[in-house]
This record gives sequence, structure tokens and C-alpha cells, in this order.
Amino acid sequence: MTTTTNRPQATVTIGQAMAALMAGGMPFRFTAYDGSSAGPEDATVRLHLRNQRGLSYILTAPGDLGMARAYVSGDLEIEGVHPGDPYDAMVLLMRNLKFRVPTPTEALRIVRSLGFGHLKPPPPPPQEHLPKWRRALEGMRHSKERDAAVIQHHYDVSNRFYELVLGPSMTYTCACFPTEDAGLEEAQANKYDLVCRKLDLRPGMRLLDLGSGWGGMVRHAAREYGVTAVGVTLSRQQARWAGEAIEREGLTGRAEVRFGDYRDVADTGFDAVSSIGLTEHIGVRNYPSYFDFMKRKLVPGGRLLNHCITRADNDATDTGAFIDRYVFPDGELTGSGRIISAMQEIGLEVRHEENLREHYALTLAGWCRNLVANWDACVTEVGEGTAKVWGLYMAGSRLAFERNEIQLHQVLAVNTDETGNAHFPLRPTWLS
Repeated sequence: MTTTTNRPQATVTIGQAMAALMAGGMPFRFTAYDGSSAGPEDATVRLHLRNQRGLSYILTAPGDLGMARAYVSGDLEIEGVHPGDPYDAMVLLMRNLKFRVPTPTEALRIVRSLGFGHLKPPPPPPQEHLPKWRRALEGMRHSKERDAAVIQHHYDVSNRFYELVLGPSMTYTCACFPTEDAGLEEAQANKYDLVCRKLDLRPGMRLLDLGSGWGGMVRHAAREYGVTAVGVTLSRQQARWAGEAIEREGLTGRAEVRFGDYRDVADTGFDAVSSIGLTEHIGVRNYPSYFDFMKRKLVPGGRLLNHCITRADNDATDTGAFIDRYVFPDGELTGSGRIISAMQEIGLEVRHEENLREHYALTLAGWCRNLVANWDACVTEVGEGTAKVWGLYMAGSRLAFERNEIQLHQVLAVNTDETGNAHFPLRPTWLS
């Protein structure tokens, strides 16, 4: 008669578990608080897991959300890069990092070795917004109440923090660089000027700017083109800062930024409407009502310019888990084709569109440089966790624009008069 002995399975270290989950090898050096390690010793990117909470974050939210939680909380360190601009690390990770799904047997062995207690999720970092199911309790997606909550989550951080990161222009949208070595302020002014020229603004005209932020567009248009400009934003802090800037620049009576929902703007008879960086927040299913709203604000022959982040295809998708929870809750992206179709279907005539994605990569690089240069002041203003969220988000977005995963499109349309006249020159004047 033979006897069999139940031999205990070998314990898996954290380093071994991480290596087992990598398809094609580990492109970075990984070390953990249990003393284990994995990956090449001479790797340029080095990650260190400091404690058990970080392990629980990674195990309970596999992928970018769990890693982000551990990183923002200080439980996961990326060594050798500045937290204000982890671009170099992200280039390596996004090009080479590929996870594989373990078999049920492997997964059980890993969890048993590391401890079942790590499957209880720790409370998320305070920078994280509510999950979608919890947001649903605050109202229907893209209702006025829910839009106000998510916009204020992102934009009502600290005006001082935005001054440090965005620079004097206080412009939180893609710039347009006349040359690759142009400065960020020059490029932002050039972007506003391009929008004004596409809209053919002239003295005495009326401009409506939706999602006006800190009032960069309305101030530029009033100051440089002599128009009367009205802007609207859902961020109370933005509206307050913009009002002070308008008064400081002597533009009172010619430029205005209101705090409120764009859908509550009752004024009509505008010669032009600009929407710079708002479309990402309104929801693809709301495009028809959104563009119809703008069309109804325009005089016959009035122009509309829509400037927003887009996908490289025409699918409509939510943003990834990290962006949704930490940056743009409820954000949705689709391709320029769907935007153009939505404009055409409500009777606008599309006259021009262009893709500025390389310009957004340069813009994000400039913002990261500002964050690095002002790191201590930014941390003092909003805390290290929030500052790290911004470094991660901006560096990752820069890489996504460079890789053509996302784009930035400006689409110019006209509200033709009843005879079909677009009041448009034979050739675009802004290209001359």
C-alpha cells in the first residue's frame, strides 16, 4: 500500500507574481516591500511597491486604475523620473507593458500566497471621483446637476494651481504652435487668433463662447477684434477669476463670463459661437441638441467653431478608468466624422476642419514643464496626490496624442440664410 503526502505548494513572492502576469517579460525593474524583485537590474524605469495597501490596490483593481491608486497614494513609487512629468517612464511602459490573464490555478496560487486579505479593497484616494453607479444617484448622465458636479470636481481645484501649470494665458485647451520651438504663451495666443480669424470676427460683432474657462477666448476676441463677447462656464472659480481678469484688462462691458450651464443662456442673435474644449463633456447622444442650440443662437450667415478632443475613429466610447475617476468623470470621445455628421443633420453647413493633434502633444509637454518647475508650490497648493494625478494624466495624454490614439479637431460650420447663402468667401481668409 502506498501513502501519499500533501506537500505544501511553494510560496509566491510579490516579485514572482508580477513577473507571472507579464506577457513577453517585464520591461522595468520591480522591487517590493517583502524584499522580492523582478525584471532587469539595469532597467531605466524602476518601480517599488512600498506596502500592503499598494498591493491591495493593484489586486482589487487590475490595470491602470489599481496602479494609479497605489501611485497617487504614495504606495507605488516610480524611481528616476519626476512625478510632474513621468513621460519617459510612460513611453517605456505603454510600448512594452502587456499583461496576461492567469489561469484559475495560477490566480488561486498567487492569491493564496499573497493573502486573501488583500482582496478587500482599501478606500480609494481622496482625489478619486465616485464610480459611475454612484454618480447615477446624483442624476441622469449629462443632466445639469450631474454635469455641474463633475465639472466642479475637475476645474474647482485651485485657480492658483492652474496659474502655475497653465501659465499666464490660463488656457486649458490645445494651443496652436506657429513653429515647434514657439513658447506656450505665444502658441495659446496664436490658437485664439486662429479661432477669431476662422469666425471672421470684426468690430461690433457679438460672440458667444461655450465652456469659456478662465475667459481666454472672450478676452482675446474683445481686446484684439473689438467684439462684444459672452462666455459661460460651470466652474464658479473659473467665472470669478475671469471676471477679475476682465476688469483688470479694462474689458468690462465688452467681455463677460457667466457662471452657469450653457443650456440656460437665453440670449440670441450672435454673429459667431465658439466651443473650445466643451464637447468632450456633453455626451455623444446629446450632439444633436448641442449643435441645434448653437445654431439657434446664430444670425443667418453666422459661423460656429467647435474645438475638441476626438478619437482616431468614429466609435463613441467612455474614457479609460483612470481618466474617468481622476480627471474627466463622464467624459466621452468620438471621431470628427460623427461631429461633422451631427452638425450637418441639424442644418449647419460644414466649411472646414483640421486636426491639431501634434499641437496638443506639444501643449501637454509645456504644461508638464510648468508643473515640474513649480512642483513645490503646486504640492503646497493642492497636495502631493493631486499634483501626481496631473503629472500622470498630462504625460499619458501627451503620449496618446503622439501615438494617434486621440486627436484634436477644429470644425468650422455656417448657419446659411434661407436662400442657402453662407456669406463665405471663395477661399478661406485665415489661410492667406
